[in-house]
Amino acid sequence: MDTFLFTSESVNEGHPDKLCDQISDAVLDACLEQDPDSKVACETCTKTNMVMVFGEITTKANVDYEKIVRDTCRNIGFTSDDVGLDADKCKVLVNIEQQSPDIAQGVHGHLTKRPEEIGAGDQGNVWLCH
Repeated sequence: MDTFLFTSESVNEGHPDKLCDQISDAVLDACLEQDPDSKVACETCTKTNMVMVFGEITTKANVDYEKIVRDTCRNIGFTSDDVGLDADKCKVLVNIEQQSPDIAQGVHGHLTKRPEEIGAGDQGNVWLCH
């Protein structure tokens, strides 16, 4: 008999992944708001009163990444050490670089490719079938 196993991740309220996803989304929104052609590969991680935003972003937008981190944390309710993170006191690390030209060429084709030829960078789904 063939077996099919489907697996996915789901986290509960208050899980750090939810905070990190909202911060990365806010960075993307800020870039696209000022520059619709922004190329954003932004990751966020958090641990013990620290948030780090890192990745590759190519944009003409003028973005204050630290402000986005603090505002997002504050809006969610992370305003005190008692709740695990204080948006105004936590350490914020930002390590953003421009997207490498090799990735830009392969993914975006510098506007030389047809839409069906454009790659998706490092995005993908992993499926396990047994």
